Amino acid sequence: MSISISNLASTSSFTAENYSANVAAAQQVQKTTDDSAAVVKLSESQQVVQLHRQGHLASQIASDLSLTVDVVNSYLGISSAK
Repeated sequence: MSISISNLASTSSFTAENYSANVAAAQQVQKTTDDSAAVVKLSESQQVVQLHRQGHLASQIASDLSLTVDVVNSYLGISSAK
């Protein structure tokens, strides 16, 4: 799955600790071996955060990444009411 990170520098209203950590980690870029292009490798939680920032709903993200909605919500720092 390819995810655009062009909006990564914009601010967000999330205050969850894991969100800040995920954004910081997503900004780390690793050069390919031939140095002709940059490759960004996002963890599962970073992909969730980025898709959410792009306007995807938690249920859409869960479906796209084969996760449960509860897992997506935990990555976003959203607690589910039970």
